[in-house]
Formats: sequence, C-alpha cells, structure tokens
Amino acid sequence: MQIFLDTADSEAIEKAWKTGLIDGVTTNPSLILKNGQDPEVVYQKLVDLGIPDISMEVVGTGDEMVTEGRRLAEKFGKQATIKVPCTRGGLAACALLSRDGIKVNVTLIFSQSQAILAAKAGATYVSPFVGRVDDNSFGGLCLVKDIVKVFKEHFVRTQVLAASIREVRPVGRAFEYGADICTIPPKVFDGMYKHILTDKGLELFQNDYEQTLRDLEETN
Repeated sequence: MQIFLDTADSEAIEKAWKTGLIDGVTTNPSLILKNGQDPEVVYQKLVDLGIPDISMEVVGTGDEMVTEGRRLAEKFGKQATIKVPCTRGGLAACALLSRDGIKVNVTLIFSQSQAILAAKAGATYVSPFVGRVDDNSFGGLCLVKDIVKVFKEHFVRTQVLAASIREVRPVGRAFEYGADICTIPPKVFDGMYKHILTDKGLELFQNDYEQTLRDLEETN
C-alpha cells in the first residue's frame, strides 16, 4: 500500500516528502512547464531528495517514446519510471522499455481490457483514471476493482496505480478494492489528516487539560 503525490509543484512535493508518508511522485512535463520550470531540473531535484519512484511522461510516436524513455532512464537511473499512454504506440514503447529493465507506467487506462494489454506489454504499473471514469457516468472505483480481480486471477505482477483521485474518500476505497498505489494531489493528501471528530477531540483534550491546571492552582 503506497501513496504517490500527483503534482508538478516541487515545493509541495518536498513538503510532503518530509512527512515520510510519500512513496513516489507522478507528474507531467506540461504542468511543470506551465509552472515556469524545466521538467528535467525538477526531476533532478526529486532524485536528489531521494524519492524512489518518479513517473516521467514521454510523448510522440512509439519510436520517439522509446528513445526519450531510454534517455531519461539513463540520466535519472532506477528512480525513473517512464509514463506512456495506453495507445498502440505507447504499448509498443512499453514492451521495448520493459525488456530493457526500465520501469513503465501505462496511463490513461479507462477499461479492464486496456489494463490487460498494458500488463501483457510488461507494464510495471497501470493507471486507471478513477475521476475521469466517474465523469463519464461509469464507476471509477469499480474499474480499479475489476482490474485487480483479473490480475490476481492470473497472477499478473503489474501493479494497479489508481490515478485521477480528487477527494479523500476514494483513496481508502481504492485500497479496499486492492489498488497497490494511489497517486493523489497535495490537497487530497493534506485532507487525509483531517476529520471533524479529531478536531473536536483535540478541543476537548485541550479544555480538559486547561481546566485541570486551573483546579490545581486553586487547590494550591
């Protein structure tokens, strides 16, 4: 059971990493560029932090994805996971990269059949997009459950990485349904700490402590 942070904000990543509760990061170069940063400078920063698994997205034709994936894997080492889309070109690239011993995250998974093809191509991870499936009136968490079921039935080693999670509650449900990893934005990660009863409990503890101090002062 692992939690990845899904963001292009290097400061948010560093803050979350310091909690000791984050196992990896997923991001994409477009978001990094929109933040005014160079993707590979950000990747290097994450490598230097010691983050063990960093999804680095590649685009283009199948051959272009293979070339770029190999270059990134050579530059950033075992911490690099190459992220490719679930397309013919993406899965062809996945097959070649995985044969080279490079970790691959196949993203944009919206069906059980796509996940099966990605696993056949040697994917390290498949990323079903929970929120986007929900947007189209299907059950995103049910998709996670269905993929996990078929992988277990056939002893598939590919891990299920639940993505596009926008709220706290689906994190627990995704793990309940067997997801190996959930990748979540910083606001969802921060939200996992919170519960109204925890806040009320802390308030009661604090009030009780202060009242005890006052009682002790009065008896003295």
